[in-house]
Amino acid sequence: MLASMPLPQTVRVKLSSEAAEAIALTPVVVQELPVRDLIEHMLGFTGKDEARIRELLKRGTLVSGASRFRWTGWEADADGVREVLGTFPDADPSRLFEASRCMRAILRGGRQAIEISREAGARKGLFQRASFWELLMEVAGAPSTAYAGYSYRDRADWFRRELSVTETERIRAASDSVRFSTIRNQLRAGAFAQMELYCER
Repeated sequence: MLASMPLPQTVRVKLSSEAAEAIALTPVVVQELPVRDLIEHMLGFTGKDEARIRELLKRGTLVSGASRFRWTGWEADADGVREVLGTFPDADPSRLFEASRCMRAILRGGRQAIEISREAGARKGLFQRASFWELLMEVAGAPSTAYAGYSYRDRADWFRRELSVTETERIRAASDSVRFSTIRNQLRAGAFAQMELYCER
């Protein structure tokens, strides 16, 4: 059995693409990645599960988004892993939804989720008095919006609420105010009954 080793400051990582259109000749980038950054990529899958993170560090491979990370695995020191995990936020069910901190909304319920960033939803036409984002935040501000956890992948607290038929129709009716045609068409044609909201701390 290998003796555990303290966590290094950086890990030499080989980074390659896992995108569907990637071909066999995709270049591999080698870089020195801070070990905290590597562990942060893991948290989106593992949460603060110390055992799973140590297992991944030993395995030496991770796919995150469209990227594959590979490194020389090692038996990581449990105390070191615990110390790094302590630097990341924890879920806080006492937090309330704050529209001013919300950066992204996802409407779910149909075959395709409709993702709307604050930037995309807040853009107004020349003669618009209110933006689509302002309407979304008004709907999201209802007392039934509930805390759902902390997303390490998004670096944000996230909240969820079920939408009433009236709210769904209100959001759909406001789709004309969305500047981006792709989102506008998704809102008009898509079915959605639930909203997820991601708020930075």
